[in-house]
Amino acid sequence: MNFILVGIAGIIGASLRYLLGVYFSQWWLNDFPLATFVTNMVGSFILGCFTHFLPRFKSLHPHVITSLGTGLIGSFTTFSTFSVETVHLIDASKWGTAILYVLLSLWGGLLFSWLGYRLGLKKDAAVGGGVRS
Repeated sequence: MNFILVGIAGIIGASLRYLLGVYFSQWWLNDFPLATFVTNMVGSFILGCFTHFLPRFKSLHPHVITSLGTGLIGSFTTFSTFSVETVHLIDASKWGTAILYVLLSLWGGLLFSWLGYRLGLKKDAAVGGGVRS
């Protein structure tokens, strides 16, 4: 059952990722891969929040939590696309953009994960009675 839930959530996450890419490609014409960057920052934030907050709910089965983290967010974010886009920038001798992209992605991903985790802690404290003890 867990594989099915992760697969369904993965379909949703991948579809959301594709839609975001289509949206950003319509108005972003620069070298910086903004769609992947935004996707990975949002995904880092949400996974950071989910990691601490969701397991605290009694009503959520562990399979659902795994599906949301691994399936939905795992398929929404995309390290492989980030890697290929960076290689393309380097191949096109756009070293400055490539280095900026790598540094912003690394530090931004860590920052957004931490912010999401902190938000998860705050939400956890605010929920009170709806959490496991």
